[in-house]
Amino acid sequence: MENQPSEYHQLLERMLIQPSPRFVQLIGLIVSQEEARLLLAMPGQPHQLSEKLGFPLNRTEAMIRDLFVKGLAFSSSKTAPPTWRMARDFVQFHDASILWPQAPQAFLDLWQEIMEREWPEMAQKVSQLLPRPFTRVVPVGVAVPVSPQVLSQENVQEIIDKAKTLAVTKCTCRLTAHKCDRPLEVCLQVNKAAEYSLDRGTGRAVSKEEALALLKASEEAGLIHVTMNKNQVDHFLCNCCPCCCQTMPILIKEGIRVIDPSRFQAEVNQENCTACGACLERCYFGALQVNAEEKTYVIAEKCLGCGLCRVVCPVEAISLKAVRPENFIPEKFFA
Repeated sequence: MENQPSEYHQLLERMLIQPSPRFVQLIGLIVSQEEARLLLAMPGQPHQLSEKLGFPLNRTEAMIRDLFVKGLAFSSSKTAPPTWRMARDFVQFHDASILWPQAPQAFLDLWQEIMEREWPEMAQKVSQLLPRPFTRVVPVGVAVPVSPQVLSQENVQEIIDKAKTLAVTKCTCRLTAHKCDRPLEVCLQVNKAAEYSLDRGTGRAVSKEEALALLKASEEAGLIHVTMNKNQVDHFLCNCCPCCCQTMPILIKEGIRVIDPSRFQAEVNQENCTACGACLERCYFGALQVNAEEKTYVIAEKCLGCGLCRVVCPVEAISLKAVRPENFIPEKFFA
């Protein structure tokens, strides 16, 4: 590590990442020392950054564009010309850089090694520091009827209907982990996030009809809808699996809460339940069990309220009931 450029260490520390040998190697695969200097000089407008570093303006602008495509530089339209800043944290760096169109396989493989070896400990610290998890579950709503209790920010149909721009990208987690054969191109980007992915060339535009069909197919494939933990869905609507995802495996295996449940909980109508077992196989959290009377019941503290069990129940014996108040969903991220 002593022979590695100090700029790489500074970049990682700026993103609140401990500069371990793996992370330093990862940074070295995506940015040059010169690009690292440019990132560390941010925030700033191109001409300001050019003057600060002594780089020609056209060269600075070209480097900024490259860093944007790589997922390390982000613009703000609040100023003219835009002000550029570097990735703010681990999650943004992970989600953006993995979709870098020219990412070499060595880069993707190293990301997965980090997720296996370093992310669980990092996630534990994050869960202890943050007042709330940074993501939340959104209940199913395409393959089954939506309850009147469901708020607009929980209703996937309404989220899609209200969106101005929609795009879909590959799931960054399954792209690197390869632990299952569930659908890969299912990460929906909404509004500004959609515009960002289209500008970078990391996503493709989709219609509202295509987005809804994608969500339905995701539910049927056993993927869980997840979004940022705030009361507006204006960034992403991921469809997560239990084996590759950032949040699901460490919750299932380690009990680390970096994802909030929805406001709902599964409820079984035992008169209709035939104990066929379909829901038990679909619940990744062990929240459904069969009692001595051969009727399925719910273990409340384990249920995340995703509703995947409801999708597969052949006799429609499972419903979702609201068990948390409307203000359970924070007004703002990290509120």
